[in-house]
Amino acid sequence: MPLRRFRFFDPVQLDLLKRAPRRLGSIKAQIKNHIRNQQLAARAADPHRLGEAASHQVTVASYNIHKCLGVDRRFDPNRVAAVIAEIDADVVALQEADERFGLRRGLLDLHALEQATGLTLVRASLMPNSHGWRGNAVLIKTGRVRSVTRLALPGAEPRGALVVDLELPAGPLRVVATHLGLLRRVRRWQVRAIVNAVDDGERIPTLLLGDLNEWRPGPRSSLHELKPLFGPLAAAPMSFPSYYPMVALDRVIGTPGLVTALEVHHTPLSQIASDHLPLKATIDIPAALDALGVRQPEMQQG
Repeated sequence: MPLRRFRFFDPVQLDLLKRAPRRLGSIKAQIKNHIRNQQLAARAADPHRLGEAASHQVTVASYNIHKCLGVDRRFDPNRVAAVIAEIDADVVALQEADERFGLRRGLLDLHALEQATGLTLVRASLMPNSHGWRGNAVLIKTGRVRSVTRLALPGAEPRGALVVDLELPAGPLRVVATHLGLLRRVRRWQVRAIVNAVDDGERIPTLLLGDLNEWRPGPRSSLHELKPLFGPLAAAPMSFPSYYPMVALDRVIGTPGLVTALEVHHTPLSQIASDHLPLKATIDIPAALDALGVRQPEMQQG
């Protein structure tokens, strides 16, 4: 296996691997066992595992579809659409949903996807044939779109975020769908821009979904500045690379009380359809409203 797939390792580890490549198989096995033990422990300790959610909870997902290019190097939008159908979410944030250059044409057959899943695109593009804003797209199954804000993020790459305020049957929800940059310094700037934009809005349950390109935990993480808005950041499941997930690049992060369960959607199809695995979560909007000290009149009556 080429060592470039392990570029997220510490440089000292990389140097050791280059000098003694036979150690690579042993390290991979240790990592795989550690990840498996972590995931089993998290699932055993979580009383709100997926599939056990209350009726008022909503299913959400984040998926970097890698421009519909699978790990087998096949361009196959139908395969990506089939994975989205497998997830069966009410709200989906997609990354790399458009062509990178030129007209930035959207890559999915949205009509066929709606027929199969009931999901419809939140219109956010400034270009007629694109699905979203700088590759980010949001799909919803039910509810009403209250507002859409296109946020250009700092950095040399054309990165952005969609801030979508929704009115769902379970209550109001702000969705921030994004794909952050590759450099940690730039990701810090981008996180600040997102926090500033969200802080200026109405106080409602808020969800940040996307490929955040950050695997570091704690204060060294470029996501550290999300804490004032979202609280302590829980560990995320490993989602990259899809054929052998070893780092948590993809995230679903909610304001306090919002995210009740989170797991990677790992199936034979999702393992090859993109180089990222999707994340699937359940959210509890009434619980998050309670945590914010905000309740809608109709919810108080219920």
